[in-house]
Amino acid sequence: MPTTAMRCLDLQEWRTSGPIRLSAAEIGALRSVLPPSALGVEPAEGLDGAYHLTPGSTVGAVEAGGLSVLIRPKIDIPQTLSLACYASDLARFQRSDFDFAQADALPDILALALARHARRAFSRGLLHGYREEEDALHTVRGRIRFDEMIRRRFGAPPPVDVRYDEFTDDILENRLVKAAAARLAAARLRSRDARRGLGRIAATLDNVSLTEFRAKEPPQPRFDRLNEHYRGVVALSRLILRLSAFESRRGTAARAAGFLINMNELFQRFVTRALRETLRASDATLRSDSNLPRKLTLDEGPAPDAPGRVSLLPDLTWWEGGACLFVGDVKYKKVSDGGGVPNADLYQLLAYAAALGLPGGTLIYAKGEAREGEHVVRHVGKRLRVAALDLSGDLDAVLNRVSVLARAIAAARDEARREFARAKIANVSQKAS
Repeated sequence: MPTTAMRCLDLQEWRTSGPIRLSAAEIGALRSVLPPSALGVEPAEGLDGAYHLTPGSTVGAVEAGGLSVLIRPKIDIPQTLSLACYASDLARFQRSDFDFAQADALPDILALALARHARRAFSRGLLHGYREEEDALHTVRGRIRFDEMIRRRFGAPPPVDVRYDEFTDDILENRLVKAAAARLAAARLRSRDARRGLGRIAATLDNVSLTEFRAKEPPQPRFDRLNEHYRGVVALSRLILRLSAFESRRGTAARAAGFLINMNELFQRFVTRALRETLRASDATLRSDSNLPRKLTLDEGPAPDAPGRVSLLPDLTWWEGGACLFVGDVKYKKVSDGGGVPNADLYQLLAYAAALGLPGGTLIYAKGEAREGEHVVRHVGKRLRVAALDLSGDLDAVLNRVSVLARAIAAARDEARREFARAKIANVSQKAS
């Protein structure tokens, strides 16, 4: 654990702080790891060297330039982590899995949760497995690599090139847990229990290699009856590795101790996965903005087979037989205190519905940020629906609320099917006449 004294800044998502005195170096350090969209910095009127800090939708903890910055989410951290695990398709954790009375900072809660799940996994004995090794030995072990003996040693006496399986605890599952514990240990943990828990993990995995994994997608072990008891601790380790590496505004990997969650991305991933599961739809049917089947544009191209120039990237679309039957956008954002939906969001949804020839579309907000309702557009009759998803309670409670949203989406999809069918019949009749 770092021992250098640091100033602690305790902030809240979307809430502007009181005046905080910051040096130019401290402001530069903050901006190097948190872009303006993640943390707004404005001079405090009438106070030299003081600033108001306004976090955006990025929450968590980060250390920069002698500052230890905590940004608390609007929903509590245990619930945020439960949603993050589900959204990342890691494992189903309930809010209670991260509810520790002695900790209120993201890294401490992650460390305590990792220690708890590691203790459960290790209670059945440290997992071992076979790993293929290649070596040059003075005694034969495993299979002789005759091709290497001839190519490199010309048939000379030992050492002998061999290939064998080593039964060891230095396997992927244990490496993931050790890497996650090491990332957490580099943070400034406030909880003594969290530090002790990480120390026990390090001692248990002393013979396991400390490996650097790709943060965006750590490898996923294949689970069976032999390692199923490791599923929880491995899922949590992979989440920790994802959260502990983030990109600075300058595009360089920020290797400072930090654990950050982009709530915009989390909310979109959660809603998308939950709807797919509830509606039993594949990612080829209910698509996100990252896997659209073709380029979508608002305008027509210069030729019938040429795309337009104004691109569209809706968050959610339902596709069948090359036709889009539903469009929606997922919004985790701060709106006006009155709960009115920003005009720009409605204009965007109208553009999606018009370009795709749909009767309307749906905006999905986190509850508390927008009033539910429906807007009917003059002259064209497009219906723009606004839904609000309540994220409070256990994961199962949230998923039950998603099922209500799923039924509304299925109804909108079915309405589009009927309209397309009527239009097709009318077109056939017109050609026949």
